[in-house]
Amino acid sequence: MEVACDESGYESDKLIGGTTDVFAHASVALATEPAAACMRELRRRIRSPATEYKANHLLREKHRPVLVWLLGPAGPIRGHARVYLMDKALFVLGRVTGLLLDDPGAAVGLYRAGPGAFGPARWEEFLVACNNLMRLKEVAPVDAFFRVVDALRGAGPVGHLLDRLALGGPRAVAFRARLEDPSTVPGLDPLIPAIVSAVRYWGADGRPVSIVHDQQNTLSEERIVQLKEAVALASLRFVDSQAEPRVQVADILAGTARKIASNELNGRGDAQLTELLRPYVDPASIWGFTRSARFPAR
Repeated sequence: MEVACDESGYESDKLIGGTTDVFAHASVALATEPAAACMRELRRRIRSPATEYKANHLLREKHRPVLVWLLGPAGPIRGHARVYLMDKALFVLGRVTGLLLDDPGAAVGLYRAGPGAFGPARWEEFLVACNNLMRLKEVAPVDAFFRVVDALRGAGPVGHLLDRLALGGPRAVAFRARLEDPSTVPGLDPLIPAIVSAVRYWGADGRPVSIVHDQQNTLSEERIVQLKEAVALASLRFVDSQAEPRVQVADILAGTARKIASNELNGRGDAQLTELLRPYVDPASIWGFTRSARFPAR
């Protein structure tokens, strides 16, 4: 089968200190004509002169009824779409604790207690150091990371986790050496787990899955081959979203989902929109359930 995909909130492997705190990747299993009909109906309801409709049109308060219709049980995409959500901070913490501690579950403890134990500024500094440790093109991230860890050791209920992280120097050095191999799969690129999850969901009955995707320069031929080795991905081809209504629908779903999820994450959630989004959310999503119980956690 073939599904169309697009994302929102993608900033490559810069997951901390960017413009978004949530990444969303939508996959849509609609044929071309139903997708085109969906876009025509959105145009009819919104009545904007814009040549290309994006999520921000539906996120305006005056168009709230249109968004409710799109996501609702009578809308055109219910049962035909999926959204993979990623709380970027939790994802970064999981990668770092998995690397240095062989315990990605320790990320939950840091995520819960870290902000209160460190304070907002030092928590942000710690997250940036974690992100930089895992990024492909970063200068001297190992020393910088362990300086931050040493400065924070003894900080309240997460002190024991920092003590364990402080022993991870050899693993960090070995990891950075592996990153010099161009064939190494990037550890922080959110597109990789998102596409893997989409293929597993739509191909759960054993069918290979083909993907049409909006252009993404980071998905090189080598990365696509690696994805095919990991899951039953038959093909992945890039299209011009302006000429592909299926990708346009995926783009709108990803953008609205990211905004709804980000608001929920930051205590500004809209109960109705969050509940409408919930049936679309992939259970494999990386979500900070201690800050929002409305979406799945991992």
